[in-house]
Amino acid sequence: MASVDVSQLSKQEKDELVCAYAALLLHDGEQEITGDKLAKVIKASGNEVEPYWPALFAKALKGQDVEKLLSNIGSAPVAAAAPAAAKKEEKKEEEPADVDMGGLFGDDY
Repeated sequence: MASVDVSQLSKQEKDELVCAYAALLLHDGEQEITGDKLAKVIKASGNEVEPYWPALFAKALKGQDVEKLLSNIGSAPVAAAAPAAAKKEEKKEEEPADVDMGGLFGDDY
């Protein structure tokens, strides 16, 4: 989404983005993230979102460590990919070179 101009976003994508920025603003200001506060920030910014978005974001972020969420954005997929790659490498060494597919495509009658 970072490489797409905001004017090209769908209404839903724009609403989500506006709420995310409002939540980040509240977090940065060390404020509690509530539906009412999100709605006030969004209104003050000159934006409008569907009425359910602020409450939805507030509920999703309730009890969450926003700082931890922000620090894990870039690391989660990389961390998950590394063990999978290592496991795949181990499997390569164990498998025999000639593998019988045993009717994988329904041709083993």
